[in-house]
Amino acid sequence: MLTVENTASPDFTSVQHRGSKRTELQRHALSIAGREVIQVRIDFDPCFRSPEHMHPGDEIVYVLEGTLEYRVQGRPPVTLRPGGVLFIPALAIHTVTNVGTGTGAELATYIVDRHLPLVAPVRQS
Repeated sequence: MLTVENTASPDFTSVQHRGSKRTELQRHALSIAGREVIQVRIDFDPCFRSPEHMHPGDEIVYVLEGTLEYRVQGRPPVTLRPGGVLFIPALAIHTVTNVGTGTGAELATYIVDRHLPLVAPVRQS
C-alpha cells in the first residue's frame, strides 16, 4: 500500500535531498485560478536516486546534463541525455536516478495548485 507523507510547507527548499540541489529559477501565478508555474534547476550527484514522490500538477522535464533514468508509474523506465524531454502527469508516482558517471541536471517546469506543497513523498507501507 502507498501513502502520501504529509508535507507541512509548500516552501520548495523543504524538499532538498542529500545528493541533489534544487534552485528555483522562477515562480508565477497563471491566468488559471489557483494555479502557478514553477521552474527549477535540479542537479544530481552520481548514483543519486530520488525517493518516490508526486506533484499536485504536471511536470515537464528537460535534461541539461548527464544521463538520467526516470521511472513513472504505469510506464516503462526511460533514460534521457541532454536535450531529452519527458512529461510527468499530475499525481503520477515517479523517481529519477542519475545513471551516468558525472553530475546530472534537469530543468523541471511544474504547473501546479499553488495552495498545495510542490512535492509529496510516497511511502511504501
